Amino acid sequence: METAKPLPINPVGFWRRLGANLLDGIIIGVPLILLTWLITGGWEDNLVSNLISTLYSLLVPVFWYGYTVGKKILGIRIVKVDGSPVGIGTMLLRLIVGMGLVYGLTFGIAAIVSAIMVGVREDKRAIHDLIAGTYVTSNQP
Repeated sequence: METAKPLPINPVGFWRRLGANLLDGIIIGVPLILLTWLITGGWEDNLVSNLISTLYSLLVPVFWYGYTVGKKILGIRIVKVDGSPVGIGTMLLRLIVGMGLVYGLTFGIAAIVSAIMVGVREDKRAIHDLIAGTYVTSNQP
């Protein structure tokens, strides 16, 4: 007989997660776009700024206990469902497979479904969280 897995502790809902992403966009994204514009002279998609943004989202949570700048300001972080810190493999699954491939292949429909899931599920996990075995919590390390 299979035992039920315990629910994540202090899961964070839609609005705080959105707020953290908006703060990351303002604090990290805007200066990155401006710097890219100063260097390249163009506003269009730039491989360098896209790469830096992806590396930020991928590596900062690995080296900073699940935080990004926006998440740290709001006191939330990404962890594995067992409460342990995320590693590079976990973040690759979450970001590249979950957010990149799944959301891209469904033309954003999975992203909308994920937002609804975070709003209505008791554990507040989105599709990319389910793929990577993570959740966002307000527990501090």
